[in-house]
Amino acid sequence: MTYFPETARYNGETMSYRRCGRSGVMLPALSLGLWHNFGGVDNLENSRAMIRKAFDCGITHFDLANNYGPPPGSAEEAFGQILQKDFATHRDEMIISTKAGYRMWPGPYGDCGSRKYLTASLDQSLKRMGLEYVDIFYSHRPDPETPLEETMGALDHAVRRGKALYVGLSSYSAEQTAKAVAILRALGTPCLIHQPSYSILNRWVEKGLLDVLDREGVGSIAFCPLAQGLLTDKYLKGIPEDSRAGRPTGFLKPKDVTDEKLDKIRKLQDIAKARGQSLAQMSLAWVLRGNRVTSALMGASRVAQIEENLQALKNIAFSPDEETRINAIAGV
Repeated sequence: MTYFPETARYNGETMSYRRCGRSGVMLPALSLGLWHNFGGVDNLENSRAMIRKAFDCGITHFDLANNYGPPPGSAEEAFGQILQKDFATHRDEMIISTKAGYRMWPGPYGDCGSRKYLTASLDQSLKRMGLEYVDIFYSHRPDPETPLEETMGALDHAVRRGKALYVGLSSYSAEQTAKAVAILRALGTPCLIHQPSYSILNRWVEKGLLDVLDREGVGSIAFCPLAQGLLTDKYLKGIPEDSRAGRPTGFLKPKDVTDEKLDKIRKLQDIAKARGQSLAQMSLAWVLRGNRVTSALMGASRVAQIEENLQALKNIAFSPDEETRINAIAGV
């Protein structure tokens, strides 16, 4: 069936947009990540339906990496098929990102942060997706064995080759980020964005990284704002077979679903109910509060989850009492 996007997708009723640092780029407050549920082991039509729904609701940013799947690379392949079928005439309405930094092929050149690896990986990613360029190309993780100047030089090279419009960092510490941003600025390719893990239960970015990003004019997009599904009601009655912790290919393991965490989740859910939100909605709203984070990167396994998560944007303000109670539960 031919896909025709929702004509009212930009009317502001379902999505708002935020400026990414000191750049011309506006990102949707919620973006769609393809880390899980878009790989070769997943149902392509379900993946296609989720991307359609996201776009219909004003989500214009789709986030990938070379190793997303499983198997690695298959999420980019699936996304490329969906782009060709449904979005060939809408490419200029989309922000598409990918990354390189984790192992993709055997030998010494298929991992980490060398110019050799990042350049080859980006070319492979573009081929899998059927694209001439990506909007954002990230260094997926810092590589202590490769000079930072080489890794940043590879990102700059990607822009100068016309293979990426912007560059970003993921999971770099505050100190590493400050150094990387300075190198990129000197090269003439400013760092657009940083993608750190951030959630109610994971607050490391508040200990310096957000300050660096504010000072340097770099945007941010939080991954795992739902702590891979822990910040939902999914695990309160056990581990469902179709959940991340229940699937053999999931990164969340049953041992990670501890009684201590479940106790925190129940207490957080009580606050969410008082706010008129689900725990997932409140958790997404939390990382977006105060506008220090440009976008929250949500995952989904079905269309209904996207529809539910979008409701988080109706209330992203927290009272001082709510913040105090949430911080006490989280232990910060």
